[in-house]
Parts: sequence; C-alpha cells; structure tokens
Amino acid sequence: MFLQRIVVAVILCANVAVAYATNDANSLSGTVADAANHQPLIGATVYFPDLHSGASADANGHFVINHLPQGTYTVEVSSIGYAAFTASIRIKGATLHDFELHETLIEKNEVVVTGVNMATSTRKSPVPLSVVRKEYLDENVSTNIVDAIAKLPGVSQLTTGPAISKPYIRGLGYNRVVVVSDDIRQEGQQWGDEHGIEVDDYNVSRVEVLKGPASLLYGSDALAGVVNIIGPPPVPAGTIKGNVEANYQTNSGLVGYHANIAGNAHGFSWSAYGTQKFSHDYNNKYDGPVFGSRFNNTNYGASIGLNKNWGFSRLTFSSFNQHLGIVEGERDSLGRFTKVVNVNGQEEDQAVTAHDGKDYSMTLPKQQINHEKLVWDNSFFLPNGGRLGLTLGYQLNQRREFGDVLNPGQPGLYLHLRTLNYALKYFLPETHGWQTSVGINGMQQRNENKGIEFLIPDYNLFDIGGFLVTRKTFEKLTLSGGVRFDARSINAPSLYLNEQGLPAAAGDQKFTAFHKNFSNVSASVGLSYQASNAWTLKANAARGFRAPNIAELSSNGVHEGTIKYEFGNTSLKPEVSTQGDVGAAFNSEHVSVTGNVFYNHINNFIFSRKLASAQGGDSIPVQDNEEGYAAFKYQQTTANLYGGELLLDIHPHPVDWLHFENTLSFVKGITAHGADSTRYLPNIPATHWLSELKGKFKRSGKGVQQLYASVQMDMNFAQNDIFSAYETETATPAYTLVNATLGADFMTAHKKKVLCSLHLGVNNLADVAYQNHLSRLKYAAENVVTGRVGVYNMGRNFSVKLVVPIDFK
Repeated sequence: MFLQRIVVAVILCANVAVAYATNDANSLSGTVADAANHQPLIGATVYFPDLHSGASADANGHFVINHLPQGTYTVEVSSIGYAAFTASIRIKGATLHDFELHETLIEKNEVVVTGVNMATSTRKSPVPLSVVRKEYLDENVSTNIVDAIAKLPGVSQLTTGPAISKPYIRGLGYNRVVVVSDDIRQEGQQWGDEHGIEVDDYNVSRVEVLKGPASLLYGSDALAGVVNIIGPPPVPAGTIKGNVEANYQTNSGLVGYHANIAGNAHGFSWSAYGTQKFSHDYNNKYDGPVFGSRFNNTNYGASIGLNKNWGFSRLTFSSFNQHLGIVEGERDSLGRFTKVVNVNGQEEDQAVTAHDGKDYSMTLPKQQINHEKLVWDNSFFLPNGGRLGLTLGYQLNQRREFGDVLNPGQPGLYLHLRTLNYALKYFLPETHGWQTSVGINGMQQRNENKGIEFLIPDYNLFDIGGFLVTRKTFEKLTLSGGVRFDARSINAPSLYLNEQGLPAAAGDQKFTAFHKNFSNVSASVGLSYQASNAWTLKANAARGFRAPNIAELSSNGVHEGTIKYEFGNTSLKPEVSTQGDVGAAFNSEHVSVTGNVFYNHINNFIFSRKLASAQGGDSIPVQDNEEGYAAFKYQQTTANLYGGELLLDIHPHPVDWLHFENTLSFVKGITAHGADSTRYLPNIPATHWLSELKGKFKRSGKGVQQLYASVQMDMNFAQNDIFSAYETETATPAYTLVNATLGADFMTAHKKKVLCSLHLGVNNLADVAYQNHLSRLKYAAENVVTGRVGVYNMGRNFSVKLVVPIDFK
C-alpha cells in the first residue's frame, strides 16, 4: 500500500511535467576541439549524467543534444587521451557552447555521481573518491569486477579464489560497504564470504569508489563507503553502437566472450548484452592446480528508455548466473588435493589428477548463484524548476550449495532472497547556488531456506529512511552536508528439525524466533576549497549507522566459505561510526599529488572470534559438523581505525607521454581495551604500495593510436598486527609482484574509426608464491608434506583481450 501511494503520486506529478513540456525546443549544440591545435575531436562525448542524455562529435567535431529540460546541469566532455572537462551549463531554448580539451593521462576533474545529490566534479566533492573508466578495466588484468578495482588507493579485496571477491574500503567490508548497480543497492547475501558481487564485469562503463561513511543517500550500512558500478550510458542520439570482445588468461584457462549493442533515436534508447566466461582450476608453484577453484558465468541483460524535455524513464533488466567450485583444501599423505567421488553408491576419497586441474566441468562441492534484477528509474522535471525522481527495483538472489556426491542434484544450503528497493526524491529548484534534495528510500526483503541445510533462518526485513542533502557553491568554496534517519525491522521465526534433519513442528531447535527493531541518525558536513588552480583542500566529518545483519544475529551452522562453524548473537547492538577526513590535492605541469588521512571511531563494532572449549582447545560443535570446523561467535567491541592514502604522479613536461605513478594505502584497526592478542581488529589489509611506470602515445604511427606500455611493482607489506586470540587470525609475510601491460587501438586507413583494440598483460610475472592477508584460502588445511598451511594465491597469469567496436548510424 505504501509503495502504491508513491507510484500514484509520481504518476500525477509526471502528468504535470508532461503537460508542461509541450515541445522539444531545449537543446545544446556546439563543437569539441583540441585546445592546442583546435582540430576537431571526432567521437568526443558530451554527456549530462543527471539527464542520462548525451551526444558524440562528428567528423567536424560538431554535436547536438535534443530533448533537454530547461535548467542548469553539470556536463562532462571527454575523449580518449584528453582530460575530461566539466562545466555547469544553463539550458534554455537552443543553447550553443563550444569545448576544448587538453591532452593528459591524468583525470583532474571528472564528473562523479556517487554520494552527491546531483552530479558534480571531483574537485567539489568533500570526500575522497576514486574513478575508473572502461579503459582502465580493459588495460588491467582481472578475474572479476572487485578484482579490477582492488589496486585503487584505500581499496582491497577479501577473496576465496579468483572468482570470489568482496570489496574492502579502508579496512572494512561485508555489509559495511554498499555496492550500487543500476542505481539501486545490490542485495545478495553480502554477509557471506563464499560468493562475490553479482555484476557482469564486462558490462561496466565506469566504477566510482567513495571512501568514508556515506549513508545519507544509500541507507544504513555504508560505514566504509560505496562502490558504484555504472553500466554503459545511452548511446548518442542517431547512432547504434556496441562491442564484441574476447579475453583469454593462461593461468586458469579463463575464456570470456561478451557482446553488447545499443541504439538511440528521437529520444528512445535501447540496449542488450550477453556474456559467457569459464575457467578451470588456477595454478601456483606451491599447490599446483587448486582443485575446486573453477567457475563459469552466463550473464545477459537489456534496457529501454525514453528521454524528453520532461525528463527520462528507463527500464533495465539483468540476469547474472554463475557456477562456482568450492576449495576445501583437503590433501592426502602425499600432499595431493583430494576429492570425494561416488564409487558403487559409496563415498570415496581420491587424489586429484593433473587432468582434473584442466577440466572445465563443475565437480562437487560447488555453488550455483542466480541473481535477477529489474530496475525502473524515472526523473520528471516540474514547472517550478524542481525535479522528482522515482526508482523501483526488484531483485531475486538464489544461492545453492551442492556437496553430496550420492545425491548431486540435491542442494544442501539453498537461500532464496527477494528484495524490493524503492526511492522517491525531490530535487528543489536551485536557489542562490543551493542545490537541495529530500527523499525517502529503503527496501523490503524476504529470505527463505529451500534446502536441507540451515545456516541462517527465514526472515522478513523492512527498511526505510528519510534524508535531506544540500550543497552550496561559492566562487572557490563548496559546502555540503545533510542528515538522515533510518529505521529497520527484522523478524525471524523459530525452526525445529526432526531426526532426519528436516523442518518439523517439534524436535531439535535450530533457530529461536526473534523480532528486532533498529533506528538511528546519520549526518555529514564537508567542504572543498579550490585555493588556486593547483591546490584543492577538503575536509569532511560524518556519522554513520549499521544494523547487525541476519548472519551476525542468528547464524547457527557450518559456513563453508569461511571454513567455520558460526554462531550468531541476537543481543548485538547497531554499529555507530564517527569519522573525520582531511585531504589535499596539488596538480601542476610536472607533478600531481593527492593525500588523504582519516580517523574512524566505531561503537559496538561487530566481529567474529574463535571460541575455546572447556579443556582449553578449539570449541568444535558436534551437530551437523562432519568436517570438524572450529566454532566462531559474533561479538562486539569499540574499534578505532586510522590511516590514509597518498598518490604521487610525476609526468615531466614536455615528456607528456611518460608517467611515474605511486600510490600508498595504509590502515590500522585497533580495539579500545584489548589485550595483546585482541588488540588489533581482524581482517585489516596490509600496507600497500603500488608503483607504475607507464608510457602512452596518442599518435603511434600508421594505423596505430593510443599505444601504451607499463610495468608495475605491487608491494604488500607484512601484516603482523592481527587478532591472534584462539588463532582467529595468523600473520602474513610481505611479498612483491611485478605486473606489465601493453596495448593499442588499430585504426582504419583514414584514422577516423577504431577497427579493434588489443590489450596484453601479465600479473605476477616472477611467479611468486604468496598469500594475501585477506585470502580466506589462507586458512585451509596444512600440507603435511611441506608443512605449509592453507592455499596460495594465483601464480603467473598472461592475458590477451581483443575488443572490436560496432558503430554505425
């Protein structure tokens, strides 16, 4: 009923907007040229992020965008090899504006949409933001979307093999990081280690990572920050564009295919894509093929949209489907990985063969992840200059685990999660430089257990929040801030199991019924001051809130992905974060420097620690725990995290093609009153230094453009500051990886179109055997032959990617 009223109200406002917008007289046209030689930049894009509308420059550098609403909007003009240009443009009638771009490898002032009520430039955002485009994703070797961004300053990943990565921002992950995709929160059992983000990494145009509490626009949970994964925008009017691409990686035999196509005519836009990706087990020089690390994906999606001067409406559908092996790490007396097979109706352990490591077919144990999402995004411009936005989303996430070789088609754990997302926003007319929006958003969620194993109970969740966000722009100073109130209720029934382990009216109690209500206030205030053309200074203070998730409250069972038996705690209180950020950026002709430092104080920080038995060893539950996993229980403490990021880029003029870029990320997490073994928070990434020497040549000879080559040193320091109580966590030694890339665009004879792009790369060139501190496979069983504990990360991996664009009117 609540959502019905929202939809009715929006439809009424939309009718007013449509009646007001009786013609398409508002437009923007002009030319895009090189600032040095004033030559037209063919294919340069001019895009309004808030309007989801844009155009590309023709052979004369000319562009035109029709069907625009009247008002003032941020526009971004970009072209490969040039710094993006941002400006605030007043649209009223037929508007003319020409743009000139400067050649550079450094993006100094990109448009961002994450954490702000309206699109703005990175200089005007008071919080640290990292932005990567499609070009970055193509030029770097990765196995999934989180792996692709894990080298950004302040960002890391918790992994369970190459297919399963979860984002960590400044030492915090899981539900403390909100992932946004297709303009809504991605909801798919974020509390679990054993699967990643259900987003197709080939169908991404850019990723924005906001570091720090960001709960005002996205609801509770974003204590660490937000990862906003943005799909391809509508193509320019009057065009049909697309890509066909293929990727092969040697280490795991990964093969990926992707195709997309999109069109736009008279304000009506459409798109479609499909992806297939499959991999056998990955290798490293200590373990050989890591049995169970194989995976395959089949993803597809489509969208339709309408842009007019009353606003826009867009409907997007996506389907993410993945099969994942489960790495158990068990070995025999000779140090070989073992597998369980069905021999004449009996389970039997067998040693894994070399052939098994090259097999693409899925074996047990395995997982199946299916995530379907439908999003309806709308924006209506009103006669008073305001704007009304409505976004509705439906997500169905199904996660199944298969592990019984005698009954391979029967899922053990089967979680069936349905989520309805909603957001209603009103953007007030801009007044004297103030840009203000108010709104409500949240979600309704239902999870059901449909398998024969139970880790969390069935539950119903309802979440709602109201917010006010505002921003004031002066000549050099931008002030921003806001306040939000969230309320969340979660209700879970009890569950009894009979002697066969099936749900029953009476028997052994697996879960106790509970009903919880959580509420709190979030707020932030920040400023960005452009002291000169070279210097930008920033400061931000924020208060965030996160309610305990369902696993933290009520889990009771073996969590295969974490190699633990987990117990929840229904007495947990919400986490409350108070964080301060300060930063400075300096950009000159020869050098760019950006630095940020932060301090984050979290009350009631939730973490999982190992339990001890009465005899002093590990507590190992007997029921439903054939593997003998140690017990862990969620507890709380007061936590303090502090650290920062430093980026130094040397690009000496006039050698503009050469860049020497260095990033350093540091975070330390400590408890307020911990003893020696409990002083440090678990899962804090090691200090990370990334150093890259890169050359990029815009014009590289006949038929070749945008040639680039790089060599990279990826140094991870030792992590000895660990939560060592009851061997919850172990120290990790330092390691250094060497990576390299090479690529170029190959042009038509007249250099007006790209025929194809070729990207070559190698990660871990020296084939170093290492374990990342946030690898869950680090805690697998010991190899009794070598004495090494756990499974090591991927060895040397060569990659080749070919991208063929499709472009015609």
